[in-house]
Amino acid sequence: MKQYDVAIIGSGLGGLQCGYILAKKGYNVCILEKEHQLGGCLQTFKRNGTFFDTGFHYVGGLEEGQFLHTLFSYFDLLDLPWHKMDESGFAEVVLKDKSYFIPSGFDRFVDTLSNDFPHQQRHLKNYADFLKHIGENVANNFKAEGVNFSLFEQSAYSFLQNTIGDSTLQSVLSGASLTMELCAEKLPLYTFAQINSTFIQSAWRLNGGGSLIANKLADSIRTMGGTVLTKAKVTRLIEKNGEITTVEYNDTEQIATKYVISNLHPTLALSLIPESERIRNIYRKRIAAIPNTYGMFTVQLQLEENIVPYLNRNIFIHKEENLWDCSYHPTEKVSAALISYQLPKQGEKYTANIDILTPMHWQEIEKWNDTTVGRRGEEYLAFKQKKAEECIALAAERIPELKNSINKIYTSTPLTYRDYTGTMQGSAYGIQKDCNNVLQTILTPKTPISNLLLTGQNLNLHGIFGVTMTSFFTCAEIVGMESLVRDLPE
Repeated sequence: MKQYDVAIIGSGLGGLQCGYILAKKGYNVCILEKEHQLGGCLQTFKRNGTFFDTGFHYVGGLEEGQFLHTLFSYFDLLDLPWHKMDESGFAEVVLKDKSYFIPSGFDRFVDTLSNDFPHQQRHLKNYADFLKHIGENVANNFKAEGVNFSLFEQSAYSFLQNTIGDSTLQSVLSGASLTMELCAEKLPLYTFAQINSTFIQSAWRLNGGGSLIANKLADSIRTMGGTVLTKAKVTRLIEKNGEITTVEYNDTEQIATKYVISNLHPTLALSLIPESERIRNIYRKRIAAIPNTYGMFTVQLQLEENIVPYLNRNIFIHKEENLWDCSYHPTEKVSAALISYQLPKQGEKYTANIDILTPMHWQEIEKWNDTTVGRRGEEYLAFKQKKAEECIALAAERIPELKNSINKIYTSTPLTYRDYTGTMQGSAYGIQKDCNNVLQTILTPKTPISNLLLTGQNLNLHGIFGVTMTSFFTCAEIVGMESLVRDLPE
């Protein structure tokens, strides 16, 4: 039986980053991925000669001097083909057919939105100053005092209501937030502020898709002596004397290990240890009871050549006034969507494909829970076709060339994400964080088993930036945070 220092379950961003960090520290790591392709939601796929992303569309805070730039420099990811989005408006928020632009740079952010809302200039300045403060102090989470949980205990919705006096401006400032689940009753202020701060700092696309990140990390891990296995589904964790000693995969193969890091949803990780000396049923029930955020329905359009001009920004369309209602409405038509353009080949002016994403609750597709990809039946196909038509109609209101330019249509639901990435209920942002119940919904990497650690978006922060931060929190439980911080570039 092969012996490793650390076995990592899952090759999503968190798993790969933990593997990189620990391999860089000299640990002998082994990453086990159940699929044939690495990356989790960073995966890309090719259809009819065109590449599509699954869950990755853009990142924030990658400018030199910003903290993601520091972290990606550490991971040797800065030489990937990053493309800066339009500083004058990386996001276009469409409310009631009127467009508002969200620019990069805090001063530009205040000046631009003050043109539309001159009576709110002072409030916008206060709002921007707060987000800027969050961004400038994010590195403090790596210091001895750790994460400031007081901002997780405050309501993002209440903060917005108390800071901005105009209801339309409140919607505009929320309108680019299909990067999180806007739940008025639960969303923590820190989640809302950190994500919005990062994108206002700077916004970037990646020419070639999220798999470039996954493959670069995996290649680096192998170069440092680590092992990355695909088609290696972990089927059991074997516990002895209160610690995990053996990882079983594909039902028959085993490796020995000193530590295990799970990049799975915590409920799935616990299911790998059905009997345990250390994990009590009350802990299992507590984790299983935490709701998951909603997933996404995605329409991916392959377009005819030279018809739809490339836009160097995302478009967020909202038909409903209340952007903060995240509850499930069974008869609701598609009323909100994120439109993301694929970067064209160098020198070209037109995009080859567009993604349209809209929130989708698990209840909408729960009846097909026990089906697998390609075998869900005609009713499911009809359901997806109807949703796709609604998404395309919504997008076509803003992109008049769209309907006459579509060559192929591909769709995915939270079921697709669940089956290809192992994401619980196809959740887009992991476990639903609750500002009223922080201790129960903001998880630490530690588990009742001392050498079993968690990582990924289900713990405290989601998205590329959040998962990257969390990978350091997880690895700090093994090597210490001070040691990791010393390795970060100046």
